[in-house]
Amino acid sequence: MRLFEAILEANHRAVAGDPNAGLRPGDFAAELPVIALTCVDPRLNAIMPNALGLPGEAFIWLRNAGNIITGPFSSTMRSLALACAVKGGREIAILGHTDCQVCKTTTMQLLEQLKALGIERQALPENLNEFFGMFASERQNVIKACELVRHSPLIGARIPVHGLVVDIQTGGLEWIVNGYQSLETTTARSPEIAKAIGLATDALKSLASFNIGEMAFPPTKIGEAAAKAPETPPPSAPPAAKPLPVPPPVVSPGAKSPTVWHR
Repeated sequence: MRLFEAILEANHRAVAGDPNAGLRPGDFAAELPVIALTCVDPRLNAIMPNALGLPGEAFIWLRNAGNIITGPFSSTMRSLALACAVKGGREIAILGHTDCQVCKTTTMQLLEQLKALGIERQALPENLNEFFGMFASERQNVIKACELVRHSPLIGARIPVHGLVVDIQTGGLEWIVNGYQSLETTTARSPEIAKAIGLATDALKSLASFNIGEMAFPPTKIGEAAAKAPETPPPSAPPAAKPLPVPPPVVSPGAKSPTVWHR
């Protein structure tokens, strides 16, 4: 049984009222500590890290409003990378929670609340949804965050990235992104990716060794094709047009005849 499989089993037993439910962290020393990103909601203070069944020394706790990750190089991603590289984090968990107030806040409500704090719209970024990472579903927000972490170049390919939602009332966990399965899928596809890269590399190598002097052209001399073409007589000139007769000048009664000059 792996670490988060044991965590989920112990959590569900505890929520069901089993007094003997618990996790023995010593059995998973090679998979600890766990890095957990959660929301800043103060109601989580009494829940974490007990919901995972971990002692404080085995738990690296990162928090931001809405447990949001906005990009593969965001400040939160930087903290996750440092927690892995410097603090030795072995597995990552993105933990959303039910009844999230960030999820319930619309963009217009956010603008009104910021204005009440004296912050005008022109002082804010143009794309509020992108900047604040607004979302309408706790589950989808966790799934998106896991995808960003999994594909970030800052996070090692051997680190599982899990996604969970914790019930703010009971502390029960729902495992919605199994980091072990995602890791296995990526590992299984590695030969395919490597093969595709190899084929592309071979194609580039063949182009690199290409010499235009080696191309074979038909042995036709310049002008030879034109010489073999059948001669076509030039079109006959059209007959010259006959001049139109010039009508005699019209002379009004009593008027002098016009003077005609002869050359």
